[in-house]
Amino acid sequence: MAEQNAGGPVGTDTETDAETDAETDAETDTGTGPLRRPVPVAIGRRPEPVHDVAVYAFEGMAPFELGVVVEVFGLARPELTGLLATPWYGLKVCADRPGTALDAVGGFTLTARHGLDELAAADTVVVPGVPNAFGGPGAAPGRHSGGVSPELVAALRTAHERGARIVSICSGAFALAAAGLLDGREATTHWRYAELLQQRHPAVRVNPDVLYVDHGDVLTSAGSAAGIDLCLHLVRRDHGARVANAVARRFVVAPHRDGGQAQFIEAAVRPVEEDEDGVARSMQWALDHLASPLTVPVLARAARMSDRSYLRHFTARNGTSPMRWVVTQRIAASLPLLESPDGTVEEIAAAVGFESSATFRHHFGRVMRTSPTAYRRSFGRGVA
Repeated sequence: MAEQNAGGPVGTDTETDAETDAETDAETDTGTGPLRRPVPVAIGRRPEPVHDVAVYAFEGMAPFELGVVVEVFGLARPELTGLLATPWYGLKVCADRPGTALDAVGGFTLTARHGLDELAAADTVVVPGVPNAFGGPGAAPGRHSGGVSPELVAALRTAHERGARIVSICSGAFALAAAGLLDGREATTHWRYAELLQQRHPAVRVNPDVLYVDHGDVLTSAGSAAGIDLCLHLVRRDHGARVANAVARRFVVAPHRDGGQAQFIEAAVRPVEEDEDGVARSMQWALDHLASPLTVPVLARAARMSDRSYLRHFTARNGTSPMRWVVTQRIAASLPLLESPDGTVEEIAAAVGFESSATFRHHFGRVMRTSPTAYRRSFGRGVA
């Protein structure tokens, strides 16, 4: 079963009526399994092999995601002396053509010493992006959609068949999908690419809301900084919470973040196009009266339809039920209020139409994958 980071402890359902429970869970999530202790090595005993991590580099890549992988797995870690039960990672930067200068975003070049044969032989393979996520099949001759080379696809399949752990960050999910490693699985990518990934690879269940999805052998993360979350998650899996926390401290980041990427998608209450459609008219009326009690009969009257006809037409037009749409709009309306230092959570809940703060917290957690207070703490202006 896939393990997700979507707020609260990894793999935990975030729908909760109690904000304090969600915050307590997030604050106490320090990884899985007991802490590992240093293991003495007897004289003459073979040392444990280093876990090799290979990261893919390509022409035109953005350096941030590559830098995250190098920072986590490639740095010397004197601060971990005495904490490690097994050796730290060995890192190799690999490319389709080793030794060839690769232009990176920002006007500099980098050269990878290792090729795809070494990538295929690694214990963990990380694809931090693809050359052109928006480029369709045939955009580059002989390549898969996203500019993924057939050689990379073959190397990923070989590595996975060997038992390697395959990881993607951001648009790197397109490479894993091209290799067939995401078929029938839940996966994530940057929210900008989620719909495109779903269209091109319908066998993949794309979840645009979470920071990462862990299937054990295949892991995918959302965009950019979510790669930090996933890499720290890998360290936590391999070496325990204490080591992961030490790495996070050197990184100057939280060892575990609240919420999923839904909170970073620009959300606003959008006006409905003015037309003679009764459903559209009722939606605009609802946006103007979010603080009022809104029910299907109330909305149906605004549309001048019967309840049954309204439900049918609304769902056909919007792909969701009227009340689910209302909840989503109320959550969107609450965001600028939470970003302001004025008003308590209870006052904001009432201002956008929720009957109680508990109901507000429940629905906010379902939609935003974090609690109202955690969102305010992250995005509030002048909020302590």
